[in-house]
Amino acid sequence: MTPRQAQPHRRVPAYTAVVVAFLALVGSLGLTTAAPASAAPYCGIVWGSLTKQGGVETAPNLTGVRTGRHDCYDRLVLDLRGGSSAGFHVSYVDTVFIDGVGWPISLRGGARLQVVVHAPSFDQNFQPTYIPANPCELTNVAGYQTFRQVADAGSFEGQTTVGLGVRARLPFRAFILAGPGDGSRLVVDVAHRW
Repeated sequence: MTPRQAQPHRRVPAYTAVVVAFLALVGSLGLTTAAPASAAPYCGIVWGSLTKQGGVETAPNLTGVRTGRHDCYDRLVLDLRGGSSAGFHVSYVDTVFIDGVGWPISLRGGARLQVVVHAPSFDQNFQPTYIPANPCELTNVAGYQTFRQVADAGSFEGQTTVGLGVRARLPFRAFILAGPGDGSRLVVDVAHRW
């Protein structure tokens, strides 16, 4: 029998041995590192960006359009006279079209919301209840964080459409508030970010 040749001894660096020993200790004690928590929603907003709709009633008349800025979102309000509620449909679209004629309207911003409320901007005698000074700029949204433009898209067959140009496709909510008096308001809030 021939003697076996000796295998050269490989040295394990000291730090590798320490790491291996530490991992073995952590495993034997059942210690694990916590997975990073997912970030909390911006301002607690969990609205999403899918279509929002409600009700089917027709309120008698649209009487005004206004906007406001808040810490976490920009707000669009459509004032309605008569009736405690009105149906509505709000969704992101590629293009907002003028009711009745189908012409596209141009809106500033990276995304467009089509806001439809079941309330005409004229009364039963076809007298206007809301006449915007500038149909392309219903309110001045200069300096708003999210809104870029609010434009009239017409009133036809018992409903009024407003085009809302926003910075990007962001979460939004839409709902009806009662009052003041016998009126109500369609509110559309669009978050500043996700």
